[in-house]
Amino acid sequence: MSARDTYVRPMRGWWRRNPFFVRYMAREATAIFVYLYALLLIAGLVALRNGPAAFDAWLAMLRNPAVMSFLFASLGVFAYHTLSWFRIMPKTMPPLRFAGRRVAAGAITAAGLAAAAIASGALVALALA
Repeated sequence: MSARDTYVRPMRGWWRRNPFFVRYMAREATAIFVYLYALLLIAGLVALRNGPAAFDAWLAMLRNPAVMSFLFASLGVFAYHTLSWFRIMPKTMPPLRFAGRRVAAGAITAAGLAAAAIASGALVALALA
């Protein structure tokens, strides 16, 4: 047996050396915003259950500049997540064929983004109605 130390590969910051992994980690970090936004919505449901006064207080809390900043930041983060998700979708799904020809990756991404935009627009229209 030798007295040499076992080699330990340094793991600190491994993902910062490759742009692919930087984008991957950024996409994964969006989960923090999703979690916090979900907690905010659950708090709204609890407030709604507790009566009109509690719900009005929750709505007033949403008008706080710090909460508004969080909501706008979340919108940007969710937009990034949506874009990155639909950009990787053609790479993760089986080849899609239409009329005997393979559908281009850009067309799959564009279709996914269009569907997300239409669904978001429909929800906004429903909320404003």
